Parts: sequence; structure tokens; C-alpha cells
Amino acid sequence: MNPPLPRRRRPARRGMYILPSLFTAGSIGAGFYAIVQSLQGTPVDPQHFDYAALAIGFAIPFDGLDGRVARMTNTASEFGRELDSLADVITFGVAPAILAYSWGFRMLPLSMDPVLRHKLLQIGAVISFLFLICGACRLARFNTSADAKPKNPGRPDRKYFVGMPIPAAAGIIAATVHFFEGAPVFNGVAVWLWVAIIGLTGFLMVSTWRFWSGKEITLTGRHPFQVLVLIGAVVCVVILFHQYVLVVLAFGYMFSGLLARAAYSWQMRHRHRPAAAVEPHSESSHPGEL
Repeated sequence: MNPPLPRRRRPARRGMYILPSLFTAGSIGAGFYAIVQSLQGTPVDPQHFDYAALAIGFAIPFDGLDGRVARMTNTASEFGRELDSLADVITFGVAPAILAYSWGFRMLPLSMDPVLRHKLLQIGAVISFLFLICGACRLARFNTSADAKPKNPGRPDRKYFVGMPIPAAAGIIAATVHFFEGAPVFNGVAVWLWVAIIGLTGFLMVSTWRFWSGKEITLTGRHPFQVLVLIGAVVCVVILFHQYVLVVLAFGYMFSGLLARAAYSWQMRHRHRPAAAVEPHSESSHPGEL
């Protein structure tokens, strides 16, 4: 009796190919909404900045779902990958850059020294543009590198991002704005701190340091129920305490990459430290010898 032939995987229907693109379109829509709200925000109506931050935050799950849906439905395509990259540039590059500039620099009070205010506006425009161009370069490197390896490799059984992913960098800006409920901070020290945060996130995107990818978390593993309960608990905590939890998650992820790099450098420095040379005993050190 002949063994049964393996069943061929049925090709996906044509209509299924639009399903991942719908999630990508939702991400683009959220980015466009964030841009519009950023341009409408004022010190009198700061809620527009908060709406822009929330829109960027809502777009992050959409960005993660479109790829997973494409793989689950066997509808991954070159068109979908290109559309996803363009969506990331708009939603996680252009939108947070405009939000960072509008919220952190354009709202500086007119009572400030005009020369200083003009210089801060110029610095804000430059640092916001650098954030955008770093995000675009991060996406280009991700699309062209088939198997990129971080400079500080981690555990071999885990997958890592090379450089901070652009949704996480956009999440830092969005979480900070949402933490203040969209109200601009009129403080000279806060402005320079905002410049440092934007510049650091831009640098981390183009760095070659490792960041946790989370790709090992699946619902098809050995304990899917526990994973599902954990995800549900995290979602509930975020909904109840979103103003604080989101900023902790965003900056915690950023500092995890910094700490991983620092730990790897410390480990390499101590591993390659030369052993202390042992001084030979001189003949005069032995008693009883002439």
C-alpha cells in the first residue's frame, strides 16, 4: 500500500491579500491624523498634541500585526513589504518628528528672549529632521540586510533587532507627550533635555546595538494560555494606567539597549584584560644562598 501523499498548502485567495494591507492602511491613517493634530495644537488647546501622541501609539500594534497576518494567511508579498516601509516612514518618522518640533519647540513662549527663541527653533528643526533621517536610514538598512548581526550579540537562541526599531523610537516621543497630557513644557532646561532625548533616539536607530525583538513570543508554543494571560494582563495595566505605564515601557526599552551595550563592553574589557605579569624571584631573595 502506497503511503499517502503530503497535502499541498492551498494558495491564499486573492481577496486575502488585502487583509494585511488594511492594517498598513490603518497605520498610515493614524500617522496622517497625528500630523494634522500636531499642526492644530496650541498652548490653549494642548489636547491636540495628546491626540497626536495617542494616534502614534495606536499605530504601533497595527505595524506589528500586518506582518503577522501576512505570514498567518500566506499572503506576504513584495508589494506589502514596500507599503509597510512607506507607512513606517510616515507614521513613525514624519509624524513624531513634526510632533516633537511642534510640542517641544514651536510652543516656546513669545516672552522669551527673541534671539534665544530663534536659535532654539533652529536647533529643534535640525534635531527633528535628524530623527526623521535616522529613522529612514534604519528602515533602509533593515530592508537591505538579510541577516544583520548586532555588534554586541546576545543569546544565540533569541532574535534581536540591530538598532532600535523606528516604532519604538516614535513611541518614546509619543509617550513623553502623552505623559504631560499634551501640555508644552515652558522651561529652558526641559528644552535641552528634549533635544537630548530626540538626538539619543535617532542615534540608537542607526546604531548596531542589539534590542530585544520579542519574536519568540508566540501563541503556538508549549504554553500558549500563559502567554495569552500575560498579554491580557499587560493590556489591562496599560489601559488603566496608560499615562505612566507607556512612558515607563518606552524608556525602559530604550535603556535596555543601552544597558545591554554597556554590559557587553564591560564583559569584553574584563575578558581580554592581560594577566598580571609574575615577577621572577631574584637569587638574593632566597635566604642561605651566597
